[in-house]
Amino acid sequence: TGKCYHTFRGHGAEIVCLSFNPQSTLLATGSMDTTAKLWDLEKGEEVATLNGHSAEIIALSFNTTGDRIITGSFDHTVGVWDVGTGREQNILIKMPTNYNATGKYELCEEALQCPCLCVQLWSAVTGTAIATLAGHSREVLDVCFDYAGQRIATASADGSARVYNAGTKQCIAKLEGHEDEISKVS
Repeated sequence: TGKCYHTFRGHGAEIVCLSFNPQSTLLATGSMDTTAKLWDLEKGEEVATLNGHSAEIIALSFNTTGDRIITGSFDHTVGVWDVGTGREQNILIKMPTNYNATGKYELCEEALQCPCLCVQLWSAVTGTAIATLAGHSREVLDVCFDYAGQRIATASADGSARVYNAGTKQCIAKLEGHEDEISKVS
């Protein structure tokens, strides 16, 4: 019907990312104010504010069961949060410390020119790097998993999208045809 059910207010700056939990009962929002918020979709109320990042939250997603949320921030960390309590459980990824002579972190050979050309795949349990997915000729602007966690899609400023097998880490499809960058993939 196009009817607005709720308007959520409470962030101190722009909301740049959001995600519904798998049950579609909660909405998570990430903001330039360095916080994420959880919202009850039925009641239209804030459930929790997730505080802990020291810079803007630019990405977030629920896990497949909806009991955890992961946030990515410009502070170079990824946080895992308990949805029930709103408390941070773990900081998985911290600012890398092994830089090359030019001051850039070495993720893959292509990353010597720009660290955004590759996608680094991390274990959500241990916080260790598992694989590097390479192939784009310009910055990777967005990444997502399919709902089963079997495939990873990437969008790039090079005008292509790629699909990788999460198990083998191999590129299984290169999607071309856009005349300019692809900023989002789902």
